[in-house]
Amino acid sequence: MKPHEHRAKMMDFEEYVRTRHDALLRSARRLVGDPLDAQDLLQTALLRMYRRWDGIADRQLADAYLRRVMINTRTEWWRARKLPEFPSAQLPDTCVDDSTEQHADRMVLMDIIKKLAPQQRAVVVLRHWEQMSTLETAAALGMAPGTVKSTLHRALAQLRQELQYRDPSCRPA
Repeated sequence: MKPHEHRAKMMDFEEYVRTRHDALLRSARRLVGDPLDAQDLLQTALLRMYRRWDGIADRQLADAYLRRVMINTRTEWWRARKLPEFPSAQLPDTCVDDSTEQHADRMVLMDIIKKLAPQQRAVVVLRHWEQMSTLETAAALGMAPGTVKSTLHRALAQLRQELQYRDPSCRPA
């Protein structure tokens, strides 16, 4: 690549990051709960995307491509973790600093979402937080639309079950 071509590529990519950074960081924060991990995830995904920037012919698909890279990166991190698991009859109490109900509900939801498998979490995040259609989600994740639907159905059932386990008042009468 010639120096002027490299400079043009870099300027184009920098403009993309500058205009889309906040929305992309929100997407990363939905995939990983910790804000610092979300920043790391986004930076790693942006680096990987920059290497392929010239291959993205339709820049309108750049967000979808980056989300896919973030999901793949998050899955790699999840698979690479070596955390011991210890069965427990009782979950530890959670502490919520903010006393507002909305914040508490969000914290519980984020904690419960962490229990989903990476693919299930990705489908839930893209369908419900990013408000992508089934077809858009399927394209972003490289899945068939039917797989998105069945994965979402199982994930939501698991989330409902976990919520009922944590809060007996949510159990059906």
